[in-house]
Amino acid sequence: MSTKLRNRNKYTRGNGLLEPILARIRARRANRLIPSSLRAGRVLDIGCGSYPYFLSHTAFKEKYAIEKGPPVGSLPEVDWHHLDLNVVTRLPFPDSYFSVVTMLAVVEHLDPAGLVGVFQEIYRVLEKGGMCILTTPAAWSDPLLALMARMQLVSAEEIDEHEYTYTLPLLGWYFGSAGFELEKVNFGYFELMLNMWATAER
Repeated sequence: MSTKLRNRNKYTRGNGLLEPILARIRARRANRLIPSSLRAGRVLDIGCGSYPYFLSHTAFKEKYAIEKGPPVGSLPEVDWHHLDLNVVTRLPFPDSYFSVVTMLAVVEHLDPAGLVGVFQEIYRVLEKGGMCILTTPAAWSDPLLALMARMQLVSAEEIDEHEYTYTLPLLGWYFGSAGFELEKVNFGYFELMLNMWATAER
């Protein structure tokens, strides 16, 4: 990773005093959820942002990113793909290509009408035994996030683009609709229950 990118502190669009801290917490949570046995394969981070903090702080044989905008700086270790999942839900990868797919603070930005299609695509590109990991704000935290944005604690640009809020049962419904077995889906909360995490094994 280039020195320029390593020293970059712009984790999301817009401004927010807590954004660097929140990005680190999400990355640590995702890394804890990934079994070491899967790290010899490929990881895809969907909606990684212009600065892919998680990909820069995780260990995999190969790293891939999907984002609708360009990256900040040089990313020689990341295979970058431009794609807006609110326009096209088809992922540009073959079947069973990834051992892990992550969506960290992403599903809340996607049109719910197309979300089943996105989850079906994640199921398709995951290898057998692979894992999807996502984080998203808890539904009840949305008014608090709006207040924090007005106080410039989190990015107002990011919060204004929230399309929908989710509950754990609703996330389970999306996983099930995409083909994941519910016995292989796990959920939890973090950040004082302001955020949720979910994992689903292929």
